[in-house]
Amino acid sequence: MDHPPAGTTTSRTDGARPATPGAPGTSDSTAAPTPAARPTTDRDPSPAGALDTSPLATAQHQLARAVQILGYDEGLHAMLATPRREMRVAVPLRTDDGRTEVFTGYRVQHNISRGPGKGGLRYAASVDLDEVRALAMWMTWKCAVVDVPYGGAKGGVTIDPHSHSRAELERVTRRYTSEIMPIIGPERDIMAPDIGTDEQTMAWVMDTYSVNRGYTIPAVTTGKPLTVGGSLGRATATSQGVVHTARAALARDGVDLAEVRAAVQGFGKVGSHAARLLHEAGARVVAVSDAHGGVQRADGLDVPALVEHVASPGSVVGFADAGPIDNHDLLTLDVDLLVPAAVEGVLDGSTAAQVKARWVVEGANGPTTTEGDRVLAERGVVVVPDILANAGGVVVSYFEWVQANQAYWWTAQEIADRLEHQMTASHDAVAGLARAEGITLRDAALTIGVRRVAEAHQIRGLYP
Repeated sequence: MDHPPAGTTTSRTDGARPATPGAPGTSDSTAAPTPAARPTTDRDPSPAGALDTSPLATAQHQLARAVQILGYDEGLHAMLATPRREMRVAVPLRTDDGRTEVFTGYRVQHNISRGPGKGGLRYAASVDLDEVRALAMWMTWKCAVVDVPYGGAKGGVTIDPHSHSRAELERVTRRYTSEIMPIIGPERDIMAPDIGTDEQTMAWVMDTYSVNRGYTIPAVTTGKPLTVGGSLGRATATSQGVVHTARAALARDGVDLAEVRAAVQGFGKVGSHAARLLHEAGARVVAVSDAHGGVQRADGLDVPALVEHVASPGSVVGFADAGPIDNHDLLTLDVDLLVPAAVEGVLDGSTAAQVKARWVVEGANGPTTTEGDRVLAERGVVVVPDILANAGGVVVSYFEWVQANQAYWWTAQEIADRLEHQMTASHDAVAGLARAEGITLRDAALTIGVRRVAEAHQIRGLYP
């Protein structure tokens, strides 16, 4: 395998636990998180024995479960658990009023055996290295499950984007891009929008990268505006994938989307479009929520009117002809279909025990903890896992990357048809394995994804 470029930290494969991250602007002394705990325990090895519900612990446990099913040895498990590259950078900002602030940025390339890294860029005050590690790992399996030739990557800056002007966010984006430039590129690692970033952010990344290379390179990012090489259908692709997999999961039980009551937690880039598409498919969307609160209506919300309402105050709160509901109560509402499309870890063991939905389709990354997953499985709730359900975004990102490399653009119908085919085929493969082996959809999806990545490792061999 290739040597990592200058400025990165190489990963260990001996299973050692990483040291505490260093000061902002420095690389960690070790890049490898500990491989997942053996699948016989969900417990954090702390003296108190507290259940670790962090995203990284959940991702590691999921991998351990897949390794157990596949019968892989500890060496291969360690390679699959260990990020290939990590970079931690300082991101100084000159604010609009002349002050200087310094933020911390990360880019993690979990695995690049099946192709270049692929993953979003997140701006949030909660971003830390372990969260980015977990998201990068999930991207690895996600790309493999839907069989696009990418590895998993993720990036983030620890910053609250709502506390900064657009001009300040542009400067943060351009500095972050310049700092991580040695490890990104259309053949190395391709970024996309995530929480706190959007198509304008991707345009800034693309421009910064292109200016430094001396020519325009649209394929370094996906999720860009159409005018600079974006793709039709990309903005709603993740939500379309959620609805395609929801429809397929319901159809396995002989149920149509038009027959169900649904609740959607999160009304951002994924949840708002998912709610609209479910409404258009005939489902009764009876509750939605965002970071500020939620609204509900027993006979169904007027979702198009709600979308218009949100455009002004920026929240679903206060929508006419609907009653209030908080985020926790939405998750336990008496509905058929629940779409958690906000953040990680909202369905823990306690909340999962109160879920009344028959189907949970994960629009967010990692919304269900290990304990929550166990509880839902014991109660017979069908969970369509994130690495399958929300993979529509990376599928159409792949389409955008292909179009940019070829400088040839597809029609919206071509993209919609190809997305539906790929999502439905991926769901059918996962559901078929789950049925044949008597395992959950999550275990089946992880088994398929992990196996494809492991096969790439084994076929390529270990260098030297």
